[in-house]
Amino acid sequence: MILCMPTLNKLIQDFLQYSEVERNLSQGTVKMYHMYLTKFSEFAHKHVNKGELSEKDIDKELVGVYRVYLNRKPSDTNPNETLSKATQNCFLIALRSFLKYVAVQRDLKTLEPNKVGLAKTGDRLPKFLTQEEMDRIFSLQNVSKKSGVRDRSILELLYSTGMRVSELVSLNVLDISNEVLENREFSIIGKGRKARTVYLNDAAVHWLKRYLALRKDSFKPLFVRYSGKSMRPDDASGETLRLTPRSVQRMVKKYALKAGIAKQVTPHVLRHSFATHILRKGGDIRSVQELLGHSNISTTQIYTHLTNKDLKETHKKFHSRPSGDKDLTGSIV
Repeated sequence: MILCMPTLNKLIQDFLQYSEVERNLSQGTVKMYHMYLTKFSEFAHKHVNKGELSEKDIDKELVGVYRVYLNRKPSDTNPNETLSKATQNCFLIALRSFLKYVAVQRDLKTLEPNKVGLAKTGDRLPKFLTQEEMDRIFSLQNVSKKSGVRDRSILELLYSTGMRVSELVSLNVLDISNEVLENREFSIIGKGRKARTVYLNDAAVHWLKRYLALRKDSFKPLFVRYSGKSMRPDDASGETLRLTPRSVQRMVKKYALKAGIAKQVTPHVLRHSFATHILRKGGDIRSVQELLGHSNISTTQIYTHLTNKDLKETHKKFHSRPSGDKDLTGSIV
């Protein structure tokens, strides 16, 4: 009896299903794995140049030329630049996870995951806005319009909670009850399906109340669009009106440009600003780790490079030198 061995593409599909069902990874993570591994499969089929591939075709030589390909690949956002080292590593980490699944879960002989080297990346400090820049952004919404009140609510909520944009757009009206507004806290399911509590400041509560008071519909999504394509006739819950991460990114960028801010401002920059401002005002790193939903403290520690205001004073106090040289008599020369 001849056993039918799974093809590379079939193994990738099985891995994606395993990641979603058994590992309980988020839809967003599974979607990204799908994209990265599809790119790898397309490259592998062209390079190996034969019909169907299997896990045995993944070897050090194939991975080596794949890394060269990624290093030379133009960026999707800027064709004049190549993929960043961090983006290259996203492709390679997905491949590592897939190889681990093939070896451990399927017990098939393939390249060891640790043989897939990652690109070396330098320390990258997160971008953040000053308090004055945040205030300028907050002042620009036309709050005589529903869309303006909605936008202000989104900005205040992002800054108050440090939420990821994917977490924000998945919120429903029922998530922000009167009890939530009174207690100023609620739970969300974040990255890796981990639950955490986020907190509302006075401004976020105020603008959420104003926005919800304007909502006369019974639609499910918390944040809906007021322009663009019409909702589907069969969509009683208003799901087709839900704002997407991309639409929130465009909105944040629009207000940053209006505010005259030269930095590339995204919802994630507001998340960085949230963390940086808390630490600069004396918050401790462990608390910020919990607020951001980071699994590992090392992920949060990058913010300490931005927030230790005492280092300059310490250096000046304990490591100063006079501006001139002294001769043997003690006179400055």
